[in-house]
Amino acid sequence: MSNESVFNSFPMSGVNPFPMEELNKRVENVRKIMEKKELDACVITSPENIYYLTGLDHFGYFAPHILVVPRDHEMRLVIRRMEVVSVEAMLKNAKFVGYLDHENAADHVVREIKEMGLDKGRLGMEKRTMFAPLENSQKIYSGLDQATWDDFSDEIDKLRMVKSPFEMEYVRKAAKVSTKMMEAAANTFGVGVRESEIAAEIYKAMCLAGGDPPGFQPFVRSTPTLGMEHVTWSDRKLEKGDRLFIEMSGACKHYHAPMGRIFFLGDMPKGTMEISKVCIDAFNAVIGSLKEGMRAADVYEEWQKIVDSAGLSHYTRHHCGYMVGIGFPPGWVGGSMVVGLRRYSDLVLKEGMVFHILSWLVGSGKGDYLVTNASAVGKTRGEVLIDFPMEPMAR
Repeated sequence: MSNESVFNSFPMSGVNPFPMEELNKRVENVRKIMEKKELDACVITSPENIYYLTGLDHFGYFAPHILVVPRDHEMRLVIRRMEVVSVEAMLKNAKFVGYLDHENAADHVVREIKEMGLDKGRLGMEKRTMFAPLENSQKIYSGLDQATWDDFSDEIDKLRMVKSPFEMEYVRKAAKVSTKMMEAAANTFGVGVRESEIAAEIYKAMCLAGGDPPGFQPFVRSTPTLGMEHVTWSDRKLEKGDRLFIEMSGACKHYHAPMGRIFFLGDMPKGTMEISKVCIDAFNAVIGSLKEGMRAADVYEEWQKIVDSAGLSHYTRHHCGYMVGIGFPPGWVGGSMVVGLRRYSDLVLKEGMVFHILSWLVGSGKGDYLVTNASAVGKTRGEVLIDFPMEPMAR
């Protein structure tokens, strides 16, 4: 395996990852939404959306970041003053407003909006994001009590659903890293190997392939913790008869392409080969329907049809995949909400959307298996972005 980074033609760390024409188009699209809603400005707090509009590429989003997007003025980004070096290197399309650690970011937001003469205007606020502390929101509302407020949640998230060709290149690079990470796991697992050793090899492969830190850490779970959704590795040594679940994502400039597999130590349990065929057939059915104009609900039904035809009509899932793209810790789903390929979803698919497709049959009564891969919506069918075998592997 070559250690050469697959990202040689892409911006390095410390540089804005997006060309100005890409950023300008995104801001213009947001302002068109604001104009339609008759908003004078909107207040953005989601790291994914701030990054999408400004390209500020760092891990300082744990502290409040608040982006004010006016319809007719320069944008203002309120963040900790200590981030000034990163801001001066990367921020090209917004005014930097730095607050000290003893200050409240909300007070600066109020001041900036008043300075623009919009304190009596019609303003929008992202409400459904985990990065909007209640105290900050209340301070902004009380400080701008003569303004009229609208909910601006999900508006930028909807724009981010469809990736531009430039963004898709980042997603494809992330998928290559994911593949290398899973190859490392497949080459490492075995009886007597610790979960932590597998995790170490996954991280090594990620770094050598040129991957960036992902929004989620890799999930490495063996039999005792197999069903614990978001638990990861321990120092437990793998034993004969264990099942090993690996799910992780490579990342490129915060764009993700997750994948997951289950491996077996020793003989595969009875029914594994049969259930794996159902999983793979159902996955391929989803890929065949992952095309422009399809409803998410209809894509889910294509998955369920294969499962039903295998005599497993009792087995249903909350979704057979969810949307991915830009993601900051603590996740790779792109924010506080999960946009899934669900049975009753009326989401209409568009080319440029990317989903983590999950063909997951665990606890079916006929064996346990799963296959998950990042895949893109296409014109006539989906495109699997991961290059790794889907068939069962045992050692």
